[in-house]
Parts: sequence; structure tokens; C-alpha cells
Amino acid sequence: MSVTVIEFVTLDGVMSDPDGSAGTPGGGWAFRHGPETVAGDKFRLGRLMEDGVMLLGRATWEQFARIWAPRSDPFSDRMNAMAKLVATRTRSDVSGWSNSRPLTGDLLDAVRRSDRDVVVAGSRSVVHALMAADLVDEYRLLTFPTLLGSGERLFPADGAPAYLECTSVEPVGAAVLTCHRRTR
Repeated sequence: MSVTVIEFVTLDGVMSDPDGSAGTPGGGWAFRHGPETVAGDKFRLGRLMEDGVMLLGRATWEQFARIWAPRSDPFSDRMNAMAKLVATRTRSDVSGWSNSRPLTGDLLDAVRRSDRDVVVAGSRSVVHALMAADLVDEYRLLTFPTLLGSGERLFPADGAPAYLECTSVEPVGAAVLTCHRRTR
């Protein structure tokens, strides 16, 4: 089992509001570069979409459910078919998006016990909890040529050191997809 974090980030590490739906002052930064940069399997998930489970926080799950559930194209069909686990304390009904179920029990224990590879998208608080517990094996970051100066950052200022190896770099539209794995 491995844990892969996939994120849209700005060059200065901001991950908040890439599509502008939260209405933040700098929101929508990822979508300013056109659909070719954000559409489809830009994170090169491949078989992870069939064999893994996507772990999402409640807010990200709600946003993704609105985006993906009504769509029907090859990538959307794969997103809709993928198993989804929702980390939530406030929502018991996650039937609004196929193959979703609420996470029961402790987040970290559930990830440690998973017999499937785990993919985490968005979900800053979930990602930060996994980072703090040293459970993230790989980061796949789609980095956009944007500097916001403020916003929620992927890597917290008070986070523990992590030593990573860059395993690939690939231009994707206006962005760059980088993959980093931990070295231990």
C-alpha cells in the first residue's frame, strides 16, 4: 500500500481555490491557463484509478461530487467508477457520488490498514495529517506559473523535514507535473 498526494499548486506552494469556487481573491488561478492544463488524467494515475481508493475530505468530496458525478466522458467515467473514501465528521450520507463511503474510525489507522493504494486530492487537512504521521509516499504536483503570496499552502511552515527524490518532470500545458517520492 502506498499513499500518493495529487495537487494543483502555485509556484509559491498555494493550493487553495484553484477553480475559484471558494471566491477567494486569487481564486481560479489554475483555470486561467485553459482547459488543456487541467482536463483528463493530468496526474498520470493510470491503474491507481482502477485498483486504488481516493481519499477526500468532506469539502473536497462535495466539490468533486458536483463536478464529476453528472459528467460522462472517458476520464469522468473513471473518476466516477473509482472507489472513494470520505473523511468527514459531519456527513453520513455520501450517496451523491458513486462508489463513495464515509471513513469510519481514525483517519490514520484507516490509511495504515488499507489494502489498496490511496490517492489523496485536495483535502488540505487530510494531507497535513498524513504528512505529520509520515504516511505520504509520493507527491504528484501540477505546478502553475502563478504567485499568489497568500493562501493555504500544501507544505505547512511548521512541518517536519522530508527528503524526497524527483522521479519525473513533464510539461502539461502551462503547468509542470512533477513527481516526488520519499527516499527512505
